[in-house]
Amino acid sequence: MGIGTGVGVVLEGVSASVAALDALDREDHFLAAGTGVGADVDVLQRRYELRLERLEAVSRVEAQLAAVKALDAAEAVEIQQALLAPDAPVDERMFSEMSAVEEIAGVLTVSSGAAGALVEQSRRVCSLPPLLGALSAGDLSWQHARIVADETEGLTPDGAAALVAHFFDPDAPNPARGAAPGELVPARFRAKVRAWRERHHPETLEKRHAKGVADRRMEYTPDRDGMAWLSLYLPGDTACAIWNRTTATARGLQGPTETRTLTQLRPDIAAALLLGTGNTTATGEAAVGGAARATGDAAGTGAGSVSGTGSTGDVGKVPTPRADVLVTVPVFSLLGLTDEPAALDGPGPIPASMARRLVADGAESFYRVLVDPRDGAPLEIGRTRYRLPETIKQWIRMRDRKCTFPGCTNHTPDNHTDHLTAWEHGGRTDIRNLAQLCPKHHRLKHARTWNPDPATEHGPPGWTSPTGRHYNPEHQDPQPTHWPPGVVPLAAVPAWPDPEMEESEMDPEVEELEMEEPDGDNLLDPEDLCAADALWDDFYAKPFVLPPDPQADWPLLLTLM
Repeated sequence: MGIGTGVGVVLEGVSASVAALDALDREDHFLAAGTGVGADVDVLQRRYELRLERLEAVSRVEAQLAAVKALDAAEAVEIQQALLAPDAPVDERMFSEMSAVEEIAGVLTVSSGAAGALVEQSRRVCSLPPLLGALSAGDLSWQHARIVADETEGLTPDGAAALVAHFFDPDAPNPARGAAPGELVPARFRAKVRAWRERHHPETLEKRHAKGVADRRMEYTPDRDGMAWLSLYLPGDTACAIWNRTTATARGLQGPTETRTLTQLRPDIAAALLLGTGNTTATGEAAVGGAARATGDAAGTGAGSVSGTGSTGDVGKVPTPRADVLVTVPVFSLLGLTDEPAALDGPGPIPASMARRLVADGAESFYRVLVDPRDGAPLEIGRTRYRLPETIKQWIRMRDRKCTFPGCTNHTPDNHTDHLTAWEHGGRTDIRNLAQLCPKHHRLKHARTWNPDPATEHGPPGWTSPTGRHYNPEHQDPQPTHWPPGVVPLAAVPAWPDPEMEESEMDPEVEELEMEEPDGDNLLDPEDLCAADALWDDFYAKPFVLPPDPQADWPLLLTLM
């Protein structure tokens, strides 16, 4: 890193931010006193907006001060090491660093462990100039910077630099799309960073997952008020299935006479299943069996289900998960030609072997989404019948992944599929006019003027707040598909012209395609049909058949390589 004077530059930015904060405070003082306020100024509305602007300015100052803190923590240890002789023994250097960390802990009034973690995170942040620059400018918080420091652990210096370039350098190959890192809530930013890391880690996800499976465990931690925490460290698909199945069972138990909340029902159901005396049905059959029937599933099936055999012989065997989960699988991974990670809705990246097992072992309630290796676009959702409401709901869920409201991380299957422009105001039932919203933010959208942008086929909408602030959409961050060794991506095949592309932008080598009108005078334009026309019912009652894949000869191509 080198001992430098970068703190001075950051402090100049802090001074500018404090000056802006002071100007906002003076304006608020004038508004409160009524000094020089025009008749056309809504004083209360402006004072409300000033609070938001001050919060934003304070957040920027906090980030800049965090950069100062990180620089000083990292350089304090570095200077302490520089005080030693060049040939000082290793143990002396170790004690010198320990002493510096303890002094930092004393100055900040934190534990030694917290001070040591701060020093290590500060070193990583300061070793990545684009990340330190964004923090120094106040474009992201220390929490965001710490996420990058955590997720770059175990990567080579080149790997860490590539990760930072992906998220902070717009000129990097295949840069991150959508909202900037500082515009994402930390949990969502960590999910995007972790997804990128899993695909580019020098050690394959398969190997790391195998190590994690070997380390699976249950932990017990006593808590105050006679309570305790019980945690399970499990493979992602199993844990996700247990959570979703417990949730579905809890919802089945809810009714007019049930006083427990969903949050209270989940642990009660888990406890009933785990504490059955020699028989998992002993204490849980009556409650859980009724819930399973209420959710359309038979008791005694699926992960975490109630066994009706009265035997404990299969207690140690984990069943195939049958939760309502979306798993996105690259087509080459599904064929076993590559080990490119798949994505499980909620946990995130999973090993290709886990995705293949979920598909092959008959997990009927997993929606299998194949991904085209040419552009990362979805090829199909694993459904045998085309029904508009369910298919559109699953498509929007696949595109949005979660509630699209700014900062919301709710990805429950119960999210609403909402018309961005209301149906009664002319909104169409089209994927460009639909988005996921959790119940809370669905109500807020209709109660206050939170206005969504139009969505796209591949991206959710952005949002504009009542005060005019715009929040960019959080796009998915697809990465180029891993092609099997020896197979050349068909990138040289001329593409069909984009209908919105200007004529001057088209490739002159691509022949203009003449669209012929089909014969017959009994054809209807779908735009001329209203949504309630009976013809739509006949159309959607027909089975949905995918068109033939223009590159269906991939297996033949592979045999020739």
